[in-house]
Amino acid sequence: MRTDTGQIFRLEDYRPSAYLIPETELIFRLSPEATRVTATLTVERREGAPVDAPLVLDGDGLQLVRLEIDGDAATADACEVSADRLAIILPPAADRFRLLIETEMAPARNEALMGLYRSNGVYCTQCEAEGFRRITYFLDRPDILSVYTVRVEAEREHAPLLLSNGNPVEHGDLGEGRHYAVWHDPFPKPSYLFALVAGDLGKVSDRFVTMSGREVELGIYVEHGKEKLAGYAMDALKRSMRWDEEVFGREYDLSVFNIVAVSDFNMGAMENKGLNIFNDKYVLADSETATDADFANIEAIIAHEYFHNWTGNRITCRDWFQLCLKEGLTVYRDHEFSADQRSRAVKRIAEVRTLRAHQFPEDQGPLAHPVRPRRYREINNFYTATVYEKGSEVVRMIRTILGAEAFRAGMDLYFQRHDGEAATIEDFLKVFEDASGQDLSQFALWYQQAGTPHLAIASAYDAARQELTLEIEQSLPPTPSEARKRLMHIPLAFGLVGQDGSDLAYQAADGATVENGIIHVHKRRHTVRFSGVAERPALSLNRGFSAPITLSVEQSPQDQIFLAGNDSDAFSRWQAFNTLLSEALIAGCRTVLGGGTPQFAPWLGDLAGRIAGDETLEPAYRALSLNLPGEADIAREIGKDIDPNAIFQAREALARALAEGNRPAFEALYHRLRDNRAFSPDAASAGRRALRNCLLDYLALLPGGAGLAAEHFHSATNMTDRAAALAVLAHRHAGSPEAIEALAAFERAYAHDPLVMDKWFQIQAAAPGPQALETVRTLCAHPAFSMTNPNRLRALVGTFSAANQTGFHRPDGEGYRFFTETVLETEKRNPQMAARLATALRSWRSLEPTRQARARAALLSLAAGAQSADLKDIVERTLA
Repeated sequence: MRTDTGQIFRLEDYRPSAYLIPETELIFRLSPEATRVTATLTVERREGAPVDAPLVLDGDGLQLVRLEIDGDAATADACEVSADRLAIILPPAADRFRLLIETEMAPARNEALMGLYRSNGVYCTQCEAEGFRRITYFLDRPDILSVYTVRVEAEREHAPLLLSNGNPVEHGDLGEGRHYAVWHDPFPKPSYLFALVAGDLGKVSDRFVTMSGREVELGIYVEHGKEKLAGYAMDALKRSMRWDEEVFGREYDLSVFNIVAVSDFNMGAMENKGLNIFNDKYVLADSETATDADFANIEAIIAHEYFHNWTGNRITCRDWFQLCLKEGLTVYRDHEFSADQRSRAVKRIAEVRTLRAHQFPEDQGPLAHPVRPRRYREINNFYTATVYEKGSEVVRMIRTILGAEAFRAGMDLYFQRHDGEAATIEDFLKVFEDASGQDLSQFALWYQQAGTPHLAIASAYDAARQELTLEIEQSLPPTPSEARKRLMHIPLAFGLVGQDGSDLAYQAADGATVENGIIHVHKRRHTVRFSGVAERPALSLNRGFSAPITLSVEQSPQDQIFLAGNDSDAFSRWQAFNTLLSEALIAGCRTVLGGGTPQFAPWLGDLAGRIAGDETLEPAYRALSLNLPGEADIAREIGKDIDPNAIFQAREALARALAEGNRPAFEALYHRLRDNRAFSPDAASAGRRALRNCLLDYLALLPGGAGLAAEHFHSATNMTDRAAALAVLAHRHAGSPEAIEALAAFERAYAHDPLVMDKWFQIQAAAPGPQALETVRTLCAHPAFSMTNPNRLRALVGTFSAANQTGFHRPDGEGYRFFTETVLETEKRNPQMAARLATALRSWRSLEPTRQARARAALLSLAAGAQSADLKDIVERTLA
């Protein structure tokens, strides 16, 4: 475990290194307990660098075996060596020299899963962000681009497969049961993109012909016997490759593209050049083991990592402050891919729900940071929703502001201008300014300022003059280290909806701020006037979620009800109904806190019934609309003095009211949606299942609900329906005979499959109520659970702490106590996982006083026990 130096890295301190490493040759002699790595680095002094500048290489827990400079053993006075640093104090006078470094490590004992480690008999690497320095001493920074040639040697019996980046060059026998393979990557890359895999795996093969006619060999490597589960991933890969050619003009550039699925992995996947390494949960799928959500995630993540070949690999980031340049941009690209493969409206709603659930709380809490942070203590802690999801929204806003044609021209110029470089956000914005002629200097504040902007909007309609006036006020609340904010450029998409549901014609009096259905908000206060508006419209604002902001609009419930049933913009229609549901839940929560029983207006149930039965809407869209805002969503809207139990009671009361008010219609639709056809993961089929399972969740609240859910569970022909029914039983009817029997049946059927058992752990960890803690404690001792496997840990402890509001936030603080113990135990092996778990307490200040005090005590315990830079950084920022 790397010790905490307390060092703060700042964007303004960036300086180019005095040295470059244009070529890197690596030889791995693999052994579980004593792997030898010989690195031969061609080192060049950067032009203008002082001749006597020392060469300081990064390390992390390394054991140096041999060091040579230009073929001669390094003398003691020429260098300084520690486990975390190698300094060549007296480098050769020549501008170019060769450095040979030999290190030794034990991959089998690397439980942090960074650098080179061994998982289930397979050697694997994870080098982003700073894992390469655990393999050899190096200038481990993104702006050092090197051409790699890699030779891997291992015992053939245990590792018949030897893979690395680039193209295969040579392979052969070494005698005594050992063999070797040589790989060469002709494209210069930073060290974080290095990859190696060696082991005994099965292969799924295919081929792809690029738009220029080149043939690419495709391979997906999985555990033997699981090859049939990789078919969907291969199909998603080929669709991704074709889409990137058609939409962005990007062609794949190597002769092979390989994906390897491993079971122990801290991340979802890694985009290493030509050799993507995946958490196996994002590769393996069939109808018996994977849900529709799993299929959608596989499709999206396969695409995301493939798209990195250009946005991240061919053009990488200059430094880790520019992380959003590869991640936010590539998330935008994978969102667009999924929207084209599935339903654009449904995909957009899902994206916004994710943003609000994860990034908005980040923006509103102690861990807030800009899309491009200006400082960090531990870079692993900045792989956040802000960098990824908000970073994607910022790219989307560029497209909204410029239009599709200018945006594509800017992307083409970006690829042309910066291919083979380590770029910055300034480089990225400049290509769009050059391609469009627009000044994006104010828009650049989206990368520089933390926080979620807010727009307050009032309207007035003059019927006699047929004139509509909007008064818009922009504000941005203070965030840690940023008390004063500058005004943002916010592209606000809008529509003026008439009584027949169509958009009304208008003329904008201020042509400088309104263009193509977008109000461009630049100032603190805007007055926007529209003439020629034939009737009083209902305002449809932030259509398509054109900007990641919050809104308060002076709007009557009647207008919101009208928009929920009539808005032509699918996102805004969903948003209108979701807002009505949120307002009802907040009012219901206040009633519970006052000792009363929540009551809900009948029209809310009527509207839910109309949406459920509207055959003009996609089933998936109806399912999203009928899904009530989550408990964490309501907590975020309330903002302070949160009582999770009150929110839960209000939510249950509203769900029951909607179910009781629509029982005949919901039952009829539920039975009509039953599908006896063979399972297909396509979007339309998944949408029908989503709507049927949503209706089951409502109907399970009514008399006979447990029996209905049990019948659904036992008759299910796919994992989507089976897991949905199990969740309904475990959450709505915990402890009932039906729930107990279903949980046992699920365990019997899938005890052999770790990924499916993750669902079993996850469903139980999310079951609401104070008894959840005892359930989770018991499950920690289950034979299928492992504290060392990130997937198991996320499924059980991660779900409990992040998704179980009533169980985790028990008023007695026992949930926090268990959490503290688990995080500190995890840190001993895997500091990165411990830090990510610890973010569950980021919103502790919004809790009511009793819970708030106990959450703070838990954080203080974590602060006292934390040893790693990863965990200390998160806890100290959360407490600050």
